[in-house]
Amino acid sequence: MYAIVRAGGRQEKVAVGDVLTIDRVPVASGETLQLQPLLLVDGETVTHDASALAGVKVVAEVVEEAKGPKITILKYKNKTGYRKRQGHRAKLTRVKITSIGA
Repeated sequence: MYAIVRAGGRQEKVAVGDVLTIDRVPVASGETLQLQPLLLVDGETVTHDASALAGVKVVAEVVEEAKGPKITILKYKNKTGYRKRQGHRAKLTRVKITSIGA
């Protein structure tokens, strides 16, 4: 059994026991989090109806807070002496899927 869930503006394929890295959510480590299912596949049965998925819960446990890779942004204009350097590092949350079901 697996599900397609919406997590952090993206869609992810998850099964029980998977560890997933999503955009930061304001939940403490060790607490649970519910993700919104968009599609549920159970053997041969595929459920994508919104009313049927309203009763399905995908529960995840927050494992840790993490940071993504450092991204360096450089801007440069020729012959003018203009240089600009900027960095960014995304804040992420690592979650483990504990259960998928009604």
